Amino acid sequence: MSTPTFLLVPGAFCSAACWGPALRELALRGHRALAVDLPGHGFDATIPWGYLGGQDAVSMAIGTSPMNTIGTADDVAAVTALLRRARAHGPTVLVGASRAGLTLNAVGNAEPGLVDHLVYASAHCPVPGTPANPPEMAESLLHLAEGVAAANPADVGAVRMNWRTADPDDLLGLQTALLADGTRAELLAYLHTQDPDESINVDMAAATAEAGTWGRIPRTYVRLTEDRAIPTAMQDRYIADADALTPDNRFDVYDVVSSHLRFQLHPESFADVLDEVATRVR
Repeated sequence: MSTPTFLLVPGAFCSAACWGPALRELALRGHRALAVDLPGHGFDATIPWGYLGGQDAVSMAIGTSPMNTIGTADDVAAVTALLRRARAHGPTVLVGASRAGLTLNAVGNAEPGLVDHLVYASAHCPVPGTPANPPEMAESLLHLAEGVAAANPADVGAVRMNWRTADPDDLLGLQTALLADGTRAELLAYLHTQDPDESINVDMAAATAEAGTWGRIPRTYVRLTEDRAIPTAMQDRYIADADALTPDNRFDVYDVVSSHLRFQLHPESFADVLDEVATRVR
């Protein structure tokens, strides 16, 4: 039987580098996998003036971002191109974390025939009827990360974060919201992989799951039980809403004890889930 290829899509501000430990673990288990750099990220990222070196807060606050021209359609085109190439070698499994769930939804809507399985790791998965501001997100601690905002999105055309901050309060907020079960050294290493700019051009119509297309694809949801950024209540809301949309094709649900980021740094339990998915897809 054909061996599936895992395509790992990163979340907001992330490049393919965030999936490095998971790629290593999957390779050592005999899987074929690659991590995706979405447009404007990784080696295509443009670093705003003032972000590196001694840093210049004024420059960071005013420099227009190239991300202002990049949106959901560009992400879908990039992922679809990779899926077409990977599919020449067998089945494909599209994996996404956090904001990448919107990309998974949009790709599943646009090209359901290219994806054999979808895996959401504490990822956004809106369907028709999911509110724009769900009450379940009230428990989120993402507001603790607001201190690293480096610009007004309206001024630079993107969300811009100063991940290289040395402010102890900002670092504590990031640790609490994203990696409370990790060390400060792990947090700093992860932040070092982050791109400062993220697109604000999200096409929610394209990223809202459709029953007739996306809804035909088998799917798995990995609940991160210690996630303080996308709380378990919100993860459960996504699962329940999606299952109500397609009751004959429901999420397979697995729990992984992890904060929003730890499962990427220590991916063994997450890889266990992907082992199960690979067996199903084969």
